[in-house]
Order: sequence, then C-alpha cells, then structure tokens
Amino acid sequence: MTALPDTTDKTHDFVGIGLGPFNLGLACLTEPIDELDGVFLESKPGFEWHAGMFLDGAHLQTPFMSDLVTLADPTSPYSFLNYLKEKGRLYSFYIRENFYPLRVEYDDYCRWAANRLSSVRFGTTVTEVTYDEAAGLYAVRTGAGEVFRARHLVLGTGTQPHHPEAVRGLGGDFFHNSRYVQNKAELQKKRSITIVGSGQSAAEIYHDLLAEIDVHGYQLNWVTRSPRFFPLEYTKLTLEMTSPEYIDYFRELPEATRYRLTEQQKGLFKGIDGELINAIFDLLYQKNLGGPVPTRLLTNSSLRGATYEDGAYTLSFRQEEQEKDFELTSEGLVLATGYRYTEPEFLAPVRDRLRYDAQGNFDVARNYAIDTTGRGVFLQNAGVHTHSITSPDLGMGAYRNAYIIRELLGREYYPVEKTIAFQEFAV
Repeated sequence: MTALPDTTDKTHDFVGIGLGPFNLGLACLTEPIDELDGVFLESKPGFEWHAGMFLDGAHLQTPFMSDLVTLADPTSPYSFLNYLKEKGRLYSFYIRENFYPLRVEYDDYCRWAANRLSSVRFGTTVTEVTYDEAAGLYAVRTGAGEVFRARHLVLGTGTQPHHPEAVRGLGGDFFHNSRYVQNKAELQKKRSITIVGSGQSAAEIYHDLLAEIDVHGYQLNWVTRSPRFFPLEYTKLTLEMTSPEYIDYFRELPEATRYRLTEQQKGLFKGIDGELINAIFDLLYQKNLGGPVPTRLLTNSSLRGATYEDGAYTLSFRQEEQEKDFELTSEGLVLATGYRYTEPEFLAPVRDRLRYDAQGNFDVARNYAIDTTGRGVFLQNAGVHTHSITSPDLGMGAYRNAYIIRELLGREYYPVEKTIAFQEFAV
C-alpha cells in the first residue's frame, strides 16, 4: 500500500466525499457529536441540488419530514421546520396545508444548513484515495495538494446524468433534463422538440412546454420505452417497503432475485406524480378545444439510434410490442433518461479493499459498508441492488445516517428503528 504523505498530523474519524442531501444530512447529524471528528469535501463551490429542474410549482415527492435530520433527530436545529422558522415562513407553510416542500425551497433549505456547518469544505476536489496498512488510515488527496487522514470514509458522490448509448458522440445541442431551466429559452425557439424518458422529470418538462405550445408554435413529442405513463405508487402499505424490515428482507434475497426486483420496482420510486399526470391530460383537453394540438405521446418505444444533420435530429425508435421500427425528426432533444452511479476514479488505489458482487457493483452490506473490513468505507445511495427502493429515498436518508453513525461510534447515538411495518415481508 502507498504510504501516507506527511502533510498534516491531524487524523479525522471519517472523511465524507461529496455533499448531496445524504452526506449533508450526515454532516448535520454528526455536528453535535463531540466524539466524532469528520470533514466533508465537495468539489462544487456551494451546495446545489437539481437546479436545472427548478420549474415553477415543482415540489418534492416526499413530505417535509424527509428532511436532512428529522427522522433521526426531531429536535435537531437543522430541521426543515427550524429553517422555515428562521426564514419567517413557518406560519405561511402551515396555512399552505401542503406537506410537500417546493423543490427550490428544499435546495435553499440545504444551502441554509450547509452554511451553518463547520465540517464542510466546498471547492475541494478529491483526486486520489490511498490506504496505509501500518497506520490503519485512509489518505484523501485533493487537487490542491491537501491530504486528509481518516479511519473511515463515507462516499456521497451521488449519481450522474445518464446518456443512452444511442446518443453518445452525437452532435448538436441536445441536453439532459438536469440542464433544462438553463436551456429552456433556446429550446423554445426550435420548430420541434422531443422529450425522451418516462419519469417525473420528463412529465414536468412536457407539462411546462405544453403550457406554452401555442405561444411558440413548436411540435412537441414525448416518447418513452415504458408501456404506459406510470404513476408513482404512494399507497401506505407500499410505503412500508421503505422500512428497516424490508431492507432486512431484501438484503437476504439471492443476488439474481434482487437484480430482477430492482427492475420490477422502478415504478415505486421513478414514477410520475398522479396529480401531474391528471394535469397533463386536463391541459391537453383544454388546448385541444381550439383544434388539434401539435403533440404526440408515444409509449413502448425504445431509442435505438440517432443522427444529427443540418440542425435536426433523426431519432430511430423500436415499438417493442409491435416490433416495428420508426423515426422522428426533431430540432430539439431533451433526455430525461435518469441518473446512474459511476464508481469514482479516485478509488482506484483502494479497489482491493472494496467488495463487489457478481455484476461488478459494490456489495453493500446491511450496515452500508462496502470494504473488506465491514466498517471502514460506507456508501450513500447507489445501493438499490442491495437495499431496494430505500437507497434513493430521501425519507430513509436520516435512518441510514443514524445507522452509519452507530457504526462509526461503536454505539447507538440516534435510535435506529428496527421495526415499523405492520406487514410481514418474509415467511
């Protein structure tokens, strides 16, 4: 193993790499714990969460209690309710009688929390992680030449926008939905726009563009490979799958079964808000009163290829149920094709200390560890294949962090729930 550069004598209990909502929640929950000394490194200059999707009225699909801390510590000063109180909006939120925070509001809440923390270092890019066997420490090197030593790592680099194989190397000005707001004005100057994707982001963009279709006069297409426009299932017994019991059940299933279920359960966390689906239909009905609306909604259609020439895309699709190929021509192209986890390159020197499954993904233990010791390196998110729909769920972030904190301390600091569900998942 590589010896640690002797740049500092300070040893942290842990280093958190990346600062999305989950690691930010960990920073908030560890801030008052005197026995834990951690530092969080984030390459961006400040906190940012899906800024490209701050559409008017867009809100979270989970209630405000799924904030950074509440489900682990309802008394925390970093709660969403305390944020509202300090901002002078608590009574307005109460009168609003809607438990779902606006997306721009949630982002502001996270930035408010991050700015109150002493453990966060923005503008700090991690370039390499090594391990010293003799010292039993990880060394996290940054682009500025700093080295942070720690006994544990918590990886929170998150998922990245996914581009299908069909568009890789494709020219033009197409973009992922994560950059929609920044590109909306230019997009609406085009004579035709095609959205590819099936989830909440695709639906929000379609509704936003449909609302102004008669102002700009473009042809608007929405194409998805899903058999239909699936609503997010949000019934209460289904929500019990975001529970410790379901994690225990899912984690013990055979690996092949877990991967099969991962595909089947996408609609449980990647579906469209039911009210938005109805709003889209109502808007189509309203627009259609004045004559046919220049729009198409196509399901069961997989993007197989794409070319770009003379300012327009030729998109090749396969209608999977009919087994027929067809093409669409469009000047604008928006990919609402989700996000995927990519293992950070800076982990290359310590890959021999990490565990992988037969698919080449991290073998995430029940306690969220991915290293051979079982308690040295912990993973935020990116564990759908081991922890099911609880992995990306904002409401389970505080639970996971309470679990990780227990592992870091060797004792329970925040109560970690073991049973919350009425139903039984295993026999």
